[in-house]
Amino acid sequence: MSKKVLMVVTNHEKVTDEQPTGIWLSEFGEAYNEFKKYGYDITVASPQGGRAPIDPGSVSEDEPQEILDTKPHLENTTSIAAVKAEDYDAIFLPGGHGTMFDFPNNEDLQKLLRQFYEADKIIAAVCHGPAGLVGATLSNGEPLVKGKRVNAFTDAEEVETTLDQHMPFLLESKLNELGATFVSGPNWSEYYEVDGNLITGQNPQSTEAVAKEVVKQLD
Repeated sequence: MSKKVLMVVTNHEKVTDEQPTGIWLSEFGEAYNEFKKYGYDITVASPQGGRAPIDPGSVSEDEPQEILDTKPHLENTTSIAAVKAEDYDAIFLPGGHGTMFDFPNNEDLQKLLRQFYEADKIIAAVCHGPAGLVGATLSNGEPLVKGKRVNAFTDAEEVETTLDQHMPFLLESKLNELGATFVSGPNWSEYYEVDGNLITGQNPQSTEAVAKEVVKQLD
């Protein structure tokens, strides 16, 4: 039986009227390709289903073709309300600033994350993907991240993007508030943390390392 991975991406496409956002393409594409390489069965879902917007800033002139080739998988995603945790071995949340808006308060996503975690299945998230962990609680009502070592896009990196002023909250600060132990590397360096079945990475540079860790744990 091939392993099944659920990838959850954002539907949110604007930070401000002038500033488009969405998913950071390489964070989706690098992970997707890594899972595909091992023959995993991948479902791409989003809060609303349908099209997942790509942040135009994430598609450069020299974007590798194998990353561009994953774009069609974002055209018609499944709604997360329609997926069941028991059908999957792991969940992966790639980032992009869009996730800061539609992941934290999504009850379907919170429920899925609780079910994955309590069934000892892998939860992985990179960059702004850990915004999905912000609203997630366990059955005992405690924040899922409480007492866990986690990593995500840092407040310092957010300030460098100059988008910090437009964010509903700062991810590092919020995870700390929830009782997580936030551990990070230097800005824009590849870095990730593993705490049991919870794998979190810092930025786009960390996507491949997080995806490889998922593969390592699944195998």
